[in-house]
Amino acid sequence: MISTAVKKGWVILRFLWAYWRANWQGAMEFRASFLAQAGAMLLNNSVWIVFWWLYFSRFPVVKGWSMEDILWLWAIASGAVGWVSAFFGNVFRLAHMIANGHLDLYLTMPKPVLLHILISRMNFSAWGDILFAWILFAAVGEGWLDLVKFLAAQLLGGIIVLGVMILVQCLAFVIGNAEGIAQQVQIALITFTTYPIDIFSGVTRILLFTVLPAGLISSMPVTLIRDFSWSLALWATGVSMLFLLASVWLFRKGLRRYESGNMIGLRM
Repeated sequence: MISTAVKKGWVILRFLWAYWRANWQGAMEFRASFLAQAGAMLLNNSVWIVFWWLYFSRFPVVKGWSMEDILWLWAIASGAVGWVSAFFGNVFRLAHMIANGHLDLYLTMPKPVLLHILISRMNFSAWGDILFAWILFAAVGEGWLDLVKFLAAQLLGGIIVLGVMILVQCLAFVIGNAEGIAQQVQIALITFTTYPIDIFSGVTRILLFTVLPAGLISSMPVTLIRDFSWSLALWATGVSMLFLLASVWLFRKGLRRYESGNMIGLRM
């Protein structure tokens, strides 16, 4: 049984690698577009860092947050959203695909449906986010311990982004056109992720740790980097996996309600 599970895992890993390599090769066919989109994202993020630098030059500490903390915040947020968009790009288009019957092609293939859907698209601009995250890490990171914590924070934050977006996009199984709702949640999630959680209080703060868990994506990992504890690390891992498992379960439940678009497609 163990050997069978290992073989299945190896097949999935080869499947992922083949798809990601094909996506990268496709991006390189449109190199100018790829560089333009990645560069634009890098520039956009840099403008925000300049804004925060100007702010902290007047107010060195805000609610316990310094400029260095903001750099960590942006590094984790950019990295988390970046790797999700680069390697699981269709997570932001899932509602559109469900509402328009675009899942038919994936249902006829032997690979896991949700995984296949998510990895079949790469967002070019995501590589600007990824590069930006590593530039910021080079500015504030110190040593291998910071590197390990940084990678773990990006991984956990990205898993939450992935889980939340799948959960929201699955509304399309119930209400049909959920693209507008999903897009608003995506914008709100990414926006609040780039702000220090401690500037919020009361109901807003509760919402940012529950309904719209932006605080869990970047602010909590920043705390993990500043004041590491195994209890917090285990709690963060558990929450991340809870969002991911809930999203997979909901997608499978929703798939039973899916109505085919009777589309004929060809994959080369």
